Amino acid sequence: MKYKICDLEEIAESGCKEFKVRSAAGLQDAFLIFFNQSLYAYVNQCPHTGVNLNWQADQFFSLDGTYLQCSLHGALFIPETGECVRGPCLGQNLKSLQIFIENNGVYHDK
Repeated sequence: MKYKICDLEEIAESGCKEFKVRSAAGLQDAFLIFFNQSLYAYVNQCPHTGVNLNWQADQFFSLDGTYLQCSLHGALFIPETGECVRGPCLGQNLKSLQIFIENNGVYHDK
């Protein structure tokens, strides 16, 4: 079953959009980013402690806009891959989610 996250025009470059996904454990927080003209989606969970990355709604990027940042310990993640490049979870990855575009909408299939 596909789930619509947003319309393409609702997310600007370096923009973020939170949404929910279903998993075996129930509903999980997730987020969509538009970075370097590409879309990526991840489960909103730091590999270090399991907390949500953001401390404000739809805010996932570091101040300089080059990395995704965990608000708890400041871990930095590469937006295109979800790999942690600084912090207590160095070398670990955010869990990526499959997304697709259809009729100008961004969808997650679950």
